[in-house]
Amino acid sequence: MCSVSAKSSEPSIDAIAAKPLPLWAGRTMALLGILLVALNLRTAVAAVSPIVSSINVDIPLDAVTLGIIGMIPPIAFSLCGIFGAIPARRLGLERFLAIAMVTMAAGHLLRSLAGSFTGLFLGSVLALAGAGVGNILLPPLVKRYFPDRIGLVTTLYVAIMSFSTAIPAALAAPITEANGWRLSLGIWSIVAIVGLVPWVLLLLAHRRERAAAASGAEIADLAQPREEFSGKIWHSRVAWTIALVFAVSSFEIYAGLAWLPQLLEDIAHVSKFEAGNLLALYSLMGLPGALFLPVLTTRMKNVSWLLQLGLACFVLGYLGLLLAPTTATWLWVALVGAGPMLFPICLTLINARTRSAHTSVALSGFAQGVGYALGALGPLLVGFLHDVTGGWTAPLILLLAIAAACTIAAAKLRKPTSIEDDLERA
Repeated sequence: MCSVSAKSSEPSIDAIAAKPLPLWAGRTMALLGILLVALNLRTAVAAVSPIVSSINVDIPLDAVTLGIIGMIPPIAFSLCGIFGAIPARRLGLERFLAIAMVTMAAGHLLRSLAGSFTGLFLGSVLALAGAGVGNILLPPLVKRYFPDRIGLVTTLYVAIMSFSTAIPAALAAPITEANGWRLSLGIWSIVAIVGLVPWVLLLLAHRRERAAAASGAEIADLAQPREEFSGKIWHSRVAWTIALVFAVSSFEIYAGLAWLPQLLEDIAHVSKFEAGNLLALYSLMGLPGALFLPVLTTRMKNVSWLLQLGLACFVLGYLGLLLAPTTATWLWVALVGAGPMLFPICLTLINARTRSAHTSVALSGFAQGVGYALGALGPLLVGFLHDVTGGWTAPLILLLAIAAACTIAAAKLRKPTSIEDDLERA
């Protein structure tokens, strides 16, 4: 069961929706918890690729194994999206998230102690499974605690997520140089434990309220998608369009996180440290969009223009890396890094295109489950094309073509149709 009842000290959803409240009005701990979880959602993704050469000294890693590691994030996120509703219903959103943070911390620690690829793989699976649960639960938690501030709170946590990708990318090589790659990977377990604290405090503070509200219809309604929508969500054209745009964003992002440092070392002739800094730039370029796009998305009737802008950044950046990789390399990386503005837009659409919290949970699981499943092909296909052709031209053309093709799907989101309205028409 969820941990906050209608009689608890937290404001009810109906009361909040009727009259917007300050962010700190009875929900400070929830806000802190959401932001700290967001800080942890990408640390496991970006911590490995800048220090692959150092890890390779102790654990041999070829292109295939690197491709497998690169596929773990979107696969883990996809499986969590598809199957996460059941444990969320049985355990409650807050308790399930607390378990995810513990799993994440254990994964970081395990891969820092790994003596073989198996240990590195299993640690990565645990860390990224925890992150995957966080991915799915944050949108409905935002809708639960902050239905009056969806755009603002989404802006805050997506901005924090940008930092959570950039910080490991920037610090991985210096920490490895000073103290070894094991500390560089293991230090993020501490950050995960810190992110656990607010949710433990929330669970402890509302234990009595949870027991009193064990049969509350509002709580059960919020913790799980209603049956009619969880079953029909697959029939919604709006849901599929959001999922496809999310998939392209995931495909491009995880291909870049897995291969961008090596690509830049090979075609732009930069050093390992420069490649790590450029990966950090790539990650930070999502921050400007995260600061204003969620609020803008909630206010715009036609969001397809924002999506087209992100896709244009991908196309221009890849063209630059294809045609002039050693000239203004930072500019091409910055453009490619701006392309993932699709990500915060899609996260906001999960709440903006639904009328209720239970539909938001259903759409969050569906869009992220399908999106990350297709996105998992990014690291694998880029690595495969690189091995087959012996260069980076074919992989870059693939990434460019997929971004260009997505403009068709983006155009279909020009009308502000909700999932409920779309399903009623189906």
